[in-house]
Amino acid sequence: MTDTDFVTATRTFYDAVAEDYAEQFRDGLADAPLDRAMIAGFAELVGGGGTVADLGCGPGRVTGYLASLGLSVLGLDLSESMLAVARRENPGLRFERGSMLELDLPDGALAGAVSYYSSIHTPVSQLPRLFAEFHRVLAPGGHLLVAFQAGDKDRHHDRPWGRPVALTFLRRRPEQIVELLRGAGFALVSQTVREPGPEEVSQQAFLIARRP
Repeated sequence: MTDTDFVTATRTFYDAVAEDYAEQFRDGLADAPLDRAMIAGFAELVGGGGTVADLGCGPGRVTGYLASLGLSVLGLDLSESMLAVARRENPGLRFERGSMLELDLPDGALAGAVSYYSSIHTPVSQLPRLFAEFHRVLAPGGHLLVAFQAGDKDRHHDRPWGRPVALTFLRRRPEQIVELLRGAGFALVSQTVREPGPEEVSQQAFLIARRP
């Protein structure tokens, strides 16, 4: 897959599996106290003023949790099928279709941004562009939370739930992402890596960065 193909491939994959994915991971946050703690810490850093965007929101689980913490939140995703689930499961919250690489937001529009396992299909060559876009839409002092599977071995999913699609989930080393975030102008606030849970095969990384 070339760098120009991954957006289409990602959209196609999640359009096909949206309902299956939402059902499989419906209680993901409920069973993840450490993950909830990282999101809650991020929310406290952001505070109550301004909008937070959940970029690559999928079925809206994290979007809804951020809203429950008192944040004014917007969910954005490539997949219209995922957005349909998110709107159904989170009535009253705002969800829009779009690409993280080309956000339809003014410079400095956000108090916070979350990329919760949504950068894992972006080729490493495109990550500087992605993080530069996150930096652009954050106001000075705004915070970014990036979560991803840590490691060196990618994982390919072929025909999940019997659907005729395939996609590779890219693993990253935390220090690699920290370097790229700093290159985009961010200052690192927190770096946490936890061990795999019962249903996981890799460590999970959570980085919080700030736009100075």
